[in-house]
Amino acid sequence: MFSKILIANRGEIACRVAATAKRLGVSTVAVYSDADREAKHVAVCDEAIYLGGSAPKDSYLKGDAIIAIALETGAQAIHPGYGFLSENADFAQACQDAGLVFIGPSADAIRAMGGKSESKRLMESAGVPLIPGYHGDNQEAQFLQQQADNIGYPVLIKASAGGGGKGMRIVEQSSDFIDLLDSCRREAITSFGNDQVLVEKYALKPRHIEIQVFGDTHGNYVHLFERDCSVQRRHQKVLEEAPAPGVDTAMREAMGTAAIEAARAVDYVGAGTVEFIVEQREDSMNFYFMEMNTRLQVEHPVSEAITGVDLVEWQLLVAAGQPLPKTQNDLAINGHAIEARICAENPDNNFLPATGTLFTYQKPEHSTFNITDVRIDDGVREGDVISPFYDSMIAKLIVHAPTREQALARLDHALAQTRIVGLPNNVAFLRYILNTDSFSKANLDTALIEREQDKLFDQHPLELSTLVVTAIAQQLASEATTQGSDPFSKPTGFRAYSNYTRSFSLVYDEQAYSARISNWYNASCADSKKGSGNLSSFTLVIGKEIANTQDDSNINVAAQTETVYEGQISYDSSDAHNHTLWLEGARINAQSWVNNETVYVFTDSGRDEITLIDIMAHVGEDTAAVGSLKSPMPGQVVAFKVAVGDTVKKGEPLAVIEAMKIEHTITAPTDGVVAELLFAAGDLVADGDELLRIDSESA
Repeated sequence: MFSKILIANRGEIACRVAATAKRLGVSTVAVYSDADREAKHVAVCDEAIYLGGSAPKDSYLKGDAIIAIALETGAQAIHPGYGFLSENADFAQACQDAGLVFIGPSADAIRAMGGKSESKRLMESAGVPLIPGYHGDNQEAQFLQQQADNIGYPVLIKASAGGGGKGMRIVEQSSDFIDLLDSCRREAITSFGNDQVLVEKYALKPRHIEIQVFGDTHGNYVHLFERDCSVQRRHQKVLEEAPAPGVDTAMREAMGTAAIEAARAVDYVGAGTVEFIVEQREDSMNFYFMEMNTRLQVEHPVSEAITGVDLVEWQLLVAAGQPLPKTQNDLAINGHAIEARICAENPDNNFLPATGTLFTYQKPEHSTFNITDVRIDDGVREGDVISPFYDSMIAKLIVHAPTREQALARLDHALAQTRIVGLPNNVAFLRYILNTDSFSKANLDTALIEREQDKLFDQHPLELSTLVVTAIAQQLASEATTQGSDPFSKPTGFRAYSNYTRSFSLVYDEQAYSARISNWYNASCADSKKGSGNLSSFTLVIGKEIANTQDDSNINVAAQTETVYEGQISYDSSDAHNHTLWLEGARINAQSWVNNETVYVFTDSGRDEITLIDIMAHVGEDTAAVGSLKSPMPGQVVAFKVAVGDTVKKGEPLAVIEAMKIEHTITAPTDGVVAELLFAAGDLVADGDELLRIDSESA
């Protein structure tokens, strides 16, 4: 076994590898960029060496610098994690040439299987079923379009060197092919440094099922069964589970055998994943080879959970020349596991990646990087910043239970106990998916999210308790700011049985509300049914508001129907975040945080965000500035699709912004003429920066 390894990665996977290495007594060296100086992976490793700038090309993609650091620190091997250099054959070869062990397959195997086109040709010669497509070397745009026309739409354009959902575009019709090809190539260059693509028939109602394989230097191979990764957005996995629902023993054995033969064909060593597209018919399922990922996968914990194997430990053992610890007959499926990827993104805005600070990050009771009922793998801590330079994933939440039904319930409960405040995230969205009929009944395919969009993306009705807790939370936070940790310790305004009134306004789901709390009093609570601590009674008046524009600069807001509620709230003076409400005969447990102008409220039914507003702040706003186009996130301008003086139609593409390795197209909100471009291609922009202006009156 090695005495020291360098981990050529960051975030969650770097922490994951470090945890197993520490358990095995192997020292670890971390590398870090400017953005990651205070990152968790830097803290958990034994040594940490500065690598370069925040952009991946200036740090985590600098193979020569990483190898030099490994040699300088006395590391014997390099673990590439996933992403970055993990499937770079030149880097694997450079490690070997420098006398270092690359913890992964050989450079030849990566070249053969990491290149999607080459691997397809290899599998075709081996007789593995392939989905119809073009995997050749002719990359001329018109030729590729002709191939797509011959295959028949819809087709999938995929970066040949791709992975992780990057560099993929679905084309519905021939007229869209060239634009989407260009976009796919740009993203492929950014993510992988290679713009070669392949074109395939896009299967209808497909499932994404993959097989975890392992090989050693002694010619031994095993598979650790399958994972279903069909639930995806932006071609990236959201929920993964093992074993795959509906896969019988015969199909499992057939897929496992095919995966092992694929690995054996290139003398594969280490952890790899053979991915299949599974076509679902009424009476059968057919599988087709899609690609092989020559690295550890993000979703590897579900395979660990059902087999009891630490796959990172196996990687280290095999890389050190030892044989696989188990044979195929030693491996068996135990129970069911599901993984949820918690990401900084906005599901209601096309899953736009988000950046910001983890103001609050509370997790359910769990283990870290260990196989238990509830496991969390992450690379961040409360107070850390999610930057625009890397992937938006915050954490992976993995559960294991005897049955799928029990695993679903366990995951839903764990997500309900997860608290993230400070930036948009998909925790609530993940719970919505779990509770759809499609997922709960295992009616799985890659279009599940699109099929269930009416249930997943409709804003759920605001509970009255949410408004109440918001009002109370805001009072607690504002009073604590001015009076200290116990806002109720001061006599003014909170004298027992005194009349305390506060009025404010809220915006929720683009609807304005007014709220007024009065008859407020507090007293010591010793009621066994209502706990101990402080108990406050209140009268709450909620009014729905409408905004009437009188002219271009004045907004008049008038309250509509008001509803009066009376209730009580129990709270702990030392913790302004936890509340217990009694309202209309119901008991509601809730937590809330105030961050800037947003109140984040968590109840048993889910999470809500409500924005606090000052109505008068709208007066004087230029409501005619509809032609101002702003960046929806921090990122880099990839290209402008228009020039000053161009006439544009509503919905026409204007600019392309790249953030977190994903391209986002900005479209025209109205017909008009481009009046001004405020940035140039290659410029960095902040969230909300004005990109260009359109003169709608000149249209």
